[in-house]
Amino acid sequence: MNRYETVFIMTPVLSAEQVAETVEKFRAFLKGHGAAIVHEEAWGLRKLAYPIQKKSTGFYQLLEFEADPSVILPFETEFRRDERIIRFLSTRMDKHHVAYAESRRNKSSNAAAAEPEAQA
Repeated sequence: MNRYETVFIMTPVLSAEQVAETVEKFRAFLKGHGAAIVHEEAWGLRKLAYPIQKKSTGFYQLLEFEADPSVILPFETEFRRDERIIRFLSTRMDKHHVAYAESRRNKSSNAAAAEPEAQA
């Protein structure tokens, strides 16, 4: 099993419930095909670098998962079929990418844990 990272952008006209439903759809697809979700981040509504489909913002979501390589093609086909998805990008993570992602997560969780202590 390889580790993959997928970032996808959803259209900004979705409500919070629709965003959660869309993310759950892709999470369920991965779990249904035997993938294990390692990490997930919701980056929220962000400005796009350039307009896509006449939209200048979108909801960003990151999924990091371990899956068999045969899962990726049908997974990306689901993105293409869903009109709520503006763009997506899936990459296979090598050992350096995995180490960087884990250190970035650890750094951000340590900073979040230290923040309440600094306020006290």
